[in-house]
Amino acid sequence: MSVNVLYRTTARATGGRDGHAETLDGRFKVDLGTPKELGGNDQGNNPEQLFAAGYAACFLGAMKFVAQQEKISIPTQASVQVTVGLGPRSDGGFGLEVSIEASLPGMDAPQAKSLLEKTEHVCPYANATRNNIKTMVQLS
Repeated sequence: MSVNVLYRTTARATGGRDGHAETLDGRFKVDLGTPKELGGNDQGNNPEQLFAAGYAACFLGAMKFVAQQEKISIPTQASVQVTVGLGPRSDGGFGLEVSIEASLPGMDAPQAKSLLEKTEHVCPYANATRNNIKTMVQLS
């Protein structure tokens, strides 16, 4: 499979989980911190928060794209909430789990579920993580 890349961005991190990250163009800067659950002081943001925010925004953008292709309207109040879980894997190292909850208030449930299924095949984050991490997608 090849990708016709239309956009690239580069970020650099220093200091690991208790450091700093920013894009090379300077448009995004964040101080990082380890969550208390992982032994940190809970200062700054952590990579899982950044991944959750990016995934949520990307999934909603993909949903809007699919809706446009299907010539259907999605509610203006549509939202996507992504929960990212991090923990030790049974075979060593660490792993992630993702839960995606889409809110499409007022939309017909069968149509909304169909939209979610199609979105899972369009969203680049969903494509990148498919068969790599446990992911649950549901309509709220």
